[in-house]
Amino acid sequence: MDKGVIEVDNLTKEYKKLKAVDGLSFTVYKGEILGLLGPNGSGKSTTINCILSLLNFQEGSIKILGQEMSPSAYDIKRKIGVIFQDVAVFEELNVENNIDYFCGLYITDKAKRKQYVNEAIELVGLKDFKKFYPKQLSGGLLRRLNIACGIAHKPEIIFLDEPTVAVDPQSRNHILDGIKKLRENGATIIYTTHYMEEVEILCDRIIILDKGKIIASGTSDELKKLATILEKISVEVCNLAPKYLEDIRKNSNVKEVCYDNHNLVITYYKGKNNLAEFTHYLEGKKIHYNRIFSERPTLNDVFLELTGKGLRD
Repeated sequence: MDKGVIEVDNLTKEYKKLKAVDGLSFTVYKGEILGLLGPNGSGKSTTINCILSLLNFQEGSIKILGQEMSPSAYDIKRKIGVIFQDVAVFEELNVENNIDYFCGLYITDKAKRKQYVNEAIELVGLKDFKKFYPKQLSGGLLRRLNIACGIAHKPEIIFLDEPTVAVDPQSRNHILDGIKKLRENGATIIYTTHYMEEVEILCDRIIILDKGKIIASGTSDELKKLATILEKISVEVCNLAPKYLEDIRKNSNVKEVCYDNHNLVITYYKGKNNLAEFTHYLEGKKIHYNRIFSERPTLNDVFLELTGKGLRD
């Protein structure tokens, strides 16, 4: 992945006195899935709309496939697929005809278009619903149709904005598997989501935005190393007396202690033997406990530390 497919340099977009995007620079490489994350208002949508030339910007430059992007760069736009969060299909056309219409905006050869439409239907798992109309589809199937319409012309670059919002587990699996296949077929993908587990599964690299700036970037493992915490221990323990909670909080290695509904969660800054030491403490105090487990920092922990907000805030 050494070829820059999208190159954003010093991008700045202002609304009156608000800088929605503030000197943003990054590169998206050929064949990778880049996760673009940030709380609401962080500048994700503005950045994507600037890249697509749907918004004018004050400073900076954007190159796609080595060429300057502009509203009239139709030769570049033909190589891009965009799937926005809001479903946009024709109610009066069935699944097959919807995909054929959008594919036909780019592919005029009828035989090739038919092949592409069938491949898109197969990719998103809508083979049994080809003759269904949008109003007959569940929310998950409708989102699969929306994706098929956006990728049927086999774009080199794909923007996916929250493709799995409010879908059933089966549709989510179909969508995620389809995205992996798109990458395997050579597509470069920019992916936004509010689901950290999807980021872990799909993304080769992640950029976290806040207030229009990049505050962190790297692989999932690299970002996790930014966390100040090292370990979380969760244990189910009934009626834990306040004096024991105070004992645990006095440990200089403990960052936070939460006890709610018989579930105790201890967050540690560092240390290698936290779990062994904690179980030894419980047994020494004859405190009965049930399930206990330890976990390392998650992407969500890092995100909260860096932004002070949840991904949905």
